[in-house]
Amino acid sequence: MKKYIAIWSTCVLLSLGANALAHGDESHHGHAGNAPAARQQKDWGIAADATNAARTITLRMTDDMRFSPREFTVRKGETVRLRVENRGRIMHEVVLGTPASLQRHADMMLANPGMEHAEPYMAHVAPGGAEDLVWNFNRAGRFEFACLIAGHFQAGMSGTFTVTE
Repeated sequence: MKKYIAIWSTCVLLSLGANALAHGDESHHGHAGNAPAARQQKDWGIAADATNAARTITLRMTDDMRFSPREFTVRKGETVRLRVENRGRIMHEVVLGTPASLQRHADMMLANPGMEHAEPYMAHVAPGGAEDLVWNFNRAGRFEFACLIAGHFQAGMSGTFTVTE
């Protein structure tokens, strides 16, 4: 009987671990083979080199499904290092975008919770970890960032950023 309980317990633990990492336990900063994602102009800017970063903004993520700060402002043309810290016990991410692009991505994540992808406008951060996302905010406007792991966005894990002229 003890043998069956031990096997059952192991299966439950493995299942919980797999679900916690359903979005993948690897960084988004690398496609297959760890090649960097291609830079592509987006409505909210373009990926940049860390050597061009004028300043660093730290975004903290927690298991209460919140970012701190929930909003930030940058100047058009400014290159910023977003230091993304996961202060929680579960996987979190930050994805930059427009409300429409984030909603589309969130819908895809709900339909495919095991989906893995890598883009320069996102950082996928393990519990207790940190990653840098370097971005040139070359388009003025009001945009958003969110954690799109299934259920996190729906729980309100999002924020806004404004790019001023």
